[in-house]
Amino acid sequence: MISRQIFKAWLPLAFLLMVVLSVSLTACSALPSLAGRTASTYIQETGDTRLGRAAASANAAPGTSGVFALSAPMDAFAVRVLLMRTAERSLDIQYYIWHADITGRLLLDEVLRAANRGVRVRLLLDDNGISGLDADLASLGQHPNIEVRVFNPFAQRRFKALGYLTDFGRVNHRMHNKSLTADAQATLVGGRNIGDAYFGADPILDFADVDLLAVGPVTKEVSTAFDAYWNSELAYPFDLFPSPATKQALESLAARYAELNGAAESQSYVEAVRQAEVVERLVNQKLPLAWVPVQLVYDPPAKAQRALEKNEALIDQLVTALGGAQSQLDIVSPYFVPGQAGTDVLVQEAQRGLKIRVVTNSLASTDVIAVHAGYAKRRQALLKAGVRLFEIKPDAQTSNSSEEFKVHKKLIGSSAASLHGKTYAVDRRSIFIGSFNLDLRSIELNTEMGLVVESATLAGGLSDLLDKELSKHAYEVRLTSSGALEWIEQTETGDIHYSSEPKAGVLSRLGVVVMSWLPIEGLL
Repeated sequence: MISRQIFKAWLPLAFLLMVVLSVSLTACSALPSLAGRTASTYIQETGDTRLGRAAASANAAPGTSGVFALSAPMDAFAVRVLLMRTAERSLDIQYYIWHADITGRLLLDEVLRAANRGVRVRLLLDDNGISGLDADLASLGQHPNIEVRVFNPFAQRRFKALGYLTDFGRVNHRMHNKSLTADAQATLVGGRNIGDAYFGADPILDFADVDLLAVGPVTKEVSTAFDAYWNSELAYPFDLFPSPATKQALESLAARYAELNGAAESQSYVEAVRQAEVVERLVNQKLPLAWVPVQLVYDPPAKAQRALEKNEALIDQLVTALGGAQSQLDIVSPYFVPGQAGTDVLVQEAQRGLKIRVVTNSLASTDVIAVHAGYAKRRQALLKAGVRLFEIKPDAQTSNSSEEFKVHKKLIGSSAASLHGKTYAVDRRSIFIGSFNLDLRSIELNTEMGLVVESATLAGGLSDLLDKELSKHAYEVRLTSSGALEWIEQTETGDIHYSSEPKAGVLSRLGVVVMSWLPIEGLL
């Protein structure tokens, strides 16, 4: 009892000291000046590269781009490596998260190898997702062919989280974009970040995701968008921040990367690169690309400064590009938090007869319980209007090995512990694949990007896949006759009905209830 009273007495003082400490640390840590920072743009003279010749030789209709979907984690890793190895002039790389783990460092090694061949590398990373990489990035920045910039950086480098206490209004806006473009001729756009959890190497968390490999006119759109971010007021050269990095540090880094390549835990990825043929088939014009109209939609970087003009946001571009659903809308979003306004729109559309199907994570499969809480409070209203809700099982696995399934499953990502891909299909004719979640954070706070593809094959393929396979890998949420929620699991021996979140622990369920009371929906 005495210890609890002492704790209570000291708690306000401890909080005050934390605030004072954070203010003092930030006060002596201001963002550096951008005076002297040089602007650059993507290298356009790349038509004579291997990737340039491959794109030019395609027998494609004017105004179309070639796309190829990737979902298998090993393939996604290998294609990134091979694009870096195939690049001859430039690599423009933009990511929200880049982990300091096995796959993250293997890919940084490829960045260094490309630079050693004379390739110009521009690496733009969100400062919120590079924990543990400062030393690596500072060392890479010593290479004359590599420039590293961080987006919307934290002033306090050592204790970044304190920025959320002292500068929340600014640092709460993040760059969620994901793209890798080689020679401005081939680009990889999707929802996958860089790290073991995104490439099947994390023993605890395994994200299912999807990327689109694209060549043709859309690559110039992606390159132009990259330039806008690279030259924006929020992109800070990493070498502006204090660092002990030297040329010797770069040599030491190369030696450590070489050692990592030979380590036992890296061999499955080294072997995946050896066996992958996607990029080589692309170069040799043997990859079965779908040549269709493709449009990049993205938030201008000014969104992170709350300075967008009317209709500039990705959500506005997306609505226009998809053309408005007339009969069917399929939403696959791991973080689905429509808010009151989004719920009202979906309810109105469903009531006018639009068939709406939403696929998201179950409580047992999500990696962010707070997000699930924001979604959970909207379930009943959506279900009452006729929206169908499906929640991915935590142990979803597929036994279907048909060629049709292998092709179409790429549109939602391989079965895994947690859904992470973001795809939206309209009327089986158009589809979006990118970084944009249908949540308030993607709509209002973070910058996002993705590709809208006019393809009945891809869009219809997603809808067909959901028709045939979804019941095997997801619970359908329904309303009982009394208006309560129930979860239906279809099995070979019959349906199983759950009256509460399936396979979720008591603490997780309690966490959802508590978080649903908090006014945090706009941050999710």
